[in-house]
Amino acid sequence: MPIDLTIRLLKRSLNKPVIVKIKGGRLIRGILVGYDEHLNLLLKDAEWVYKEDSDPIGSILLRGDNVVLISPT
Repeated sequence: MPIDLTIRLLKRSLNKPVIVKIKGGRLIRGILVGYDEHLNLLLKDAEWVYKEDSDPIGSILLRGDNVVLISPT
């Protein structure tokens, strides 16, 4: 996917809930507050997501090289 299309999709997701899959297969759900051209992501009200449970994290900055997938919820 071209980077400009990715950035446009991220722009539409600002201040909305997203699920992010990171290396190792773990999932984080939170509100997308910001991003940059390296796909570093800033989430607020974030939480680790498990099959039937979740653990709150709060605010978190995810480095773009650890991000595998970003999806709106």
